[in-house]
Amino acid sequence: MKILVMGSGGVGGLYGGRLASVGCDVTFVARGAHLAAMREHGLLIENATLGNTLVKPVKVIDDPTSAGTPDLILFAVKLWDTEAVAKILKPIAGPHTAVLSLQNGVVKDDILGSIFGEQALMGGVAYVGTHISRPGVINQVGTLQRLVFGEYDGKKSERSENLLAALLKAGIQAELSIDIRRTLWEKYTFLVGLSGATASMRTTIGPICENPQTRAFLHDLMKEAVAVGRALGVALPEDYADDRLKFADSVPATMDSSLHHDLKNGNRLEVESLAGGVVRLGQKVGVATPCNRTVWDVLVLWADGSARSHSRP
Repeated sequence: MKILVMGSGGVGGLYGGRLASVGCDVTFVARGAHLAAMREHGLLIENATLGNTLVKPVKVIDDPTSAGTPDLILFAVKLWDTEAVAKILKPIAGPHTAVLSLQNGVVKDDILGSIFGEQALMGGVAYVGTHISRPGVINQVGTLQRLVFGEYDGKKSERSENLLAALLKAGIQAELSIDIRRTLWEKYTFLVGLSGATASMRTTIGPICENPQTRAFLHDLMKEAVAVGRALGVALPEDYADDRLKFADSVPATMDSSLHHDLKNGNRLEVESLAGGVVRLGQKVGVATPCNRTVWDVLVLWADGSARSHSRP
């Protein structure tokens, strides 16, 4: 299986790196200092518990159109780049090329399907805590490296079975879903709560869960997501937010979100697709989403990564 990883940051770098470490044919697309470091030193995955993994040499390019036709595109760019990058990749996608997005949110595949065609898509969600700690190095927090994916028709396919085998060989906690749309919303529900609460409150999940007032806000963020999903026909239990709140109690108190990480580092934010996504979808189906609207409003001045220009000296 020839795999192209489009977006070699924390998520793409981790899953692509794990696959490459067990001999899979993986080509990474990177740029700038990250690209230069990978070419010179390889790709290093740091993990205090699992130990470090070095992929060297590593196949890495800056022009995805030079990669040839892949069997699978692991799509892991930031959400705002989805349409533009997909259009760049379209010419190298063959009739049997599969596209699997590891991005956040629930509307990503609508965009990709309009460009690659619905038959190319597999839906997927990634559960992992990672970020680029320095060029050429992916830092993974904890041992969770789960990936749930599947065909939108709920059936097993040769391509999904082949990918599952490769992921399991790489030590990924991979599994096939027979209702990938529900799986996407299950992750989205928790991510909306985690990202909205940690970024708006500027702290990790532990203190938020411990304080009754902030805990209630976290719960409300997730309840709104569930209500919107159910109104769209997604088979989420009515009390699913209660389940996710219990899950929040079980994770390390130091768990953070990429949204909060990007906020702290002055990077562009995916808030429009996370809290903002709940708000916009809620408007379409007539579901009120005041808590997610609050998160979006609170963070909007920081959304383009240039909030410092809005602040007074």
